[in-house]
Amino acid sequence: MNKRILLVEDEPGLVMTLSDRLASEGYSVESVYDGNAGLLRALNENFDLILLDVMLPQRNGFDVCRDLRRHNNQTPVMMLTARGQIIDKVLGLKLGADDYLAKPFEMIELLARVEALLRRAPAEQMPVLSAESYQFGPVQVDYRRAEVRRAGARVELSALEYRLLRYFIDHRGETLSRDTLLNEVWGYNALVSTRTVDVHVAWLRQKIETHARHPEYILTVHGLGYKFVG
Repeated sequence: MNKRILLVEDEPGLVMTLSDRLASEGYSVESVYDGNAGLLRALNENFDLILLDVMLPQRNGFDVCRDLRRHNNQTPVMMLTARGQIIDKVLGLKLGADDYLAKPFEMIELLARVEALLRRAPAEQMPVLSAESYQFGPVQVDYRRAEVRRAGARVELSALEYRLLRYFIDHRGETLSRDTLLNEVWGYNALVSTRTVDVHVAWLRQKIETHARHPEYILTVHGLGYKFVG
């Protein structure tokens, strides 16, 4: 399967040039022209790499990169910019970028860096997963004991909260509607409303998220439901 690259760039000529060249190398390229659109696509779809311009309409590349990492999205990011100052490079890397390339650049250098990022990405992004446990961030789920710990301390979950968390983990990366969660976690005959899902998600966030109001793992997909990205 071709590697998917999200190109967030507002210069039409560069978008065309990069898209054509990357496609000729066997990559599948999707492009958007402003920071808000880039952040939305990156959070709601699975990409193998993001090429992110710094100077963008609506939301600059630094803010996009920062917000991606705050949502625990670990897709490799290469920042592209006409600003070659060292301070900009340092800022981009501190915000979570994996690489930084100043314009104008040689296409052969960009392709080499893209290949290097894609080559090392799978091992870095692989979650800690086994038949007996799953870990995301500071949270560890022990399937044998049906226990959850956060930073080593036990988290007290109700049976329903545990089933909800386990369902999220088993379907990580998927956008799950409230109806789906009701059917699969509560059961087809449960006499509860979709509001019940929101309440239990809120409780679960309080127990496993660092900041429940700004969740990193259980994300709200507005108008659709929830997505677990741990």
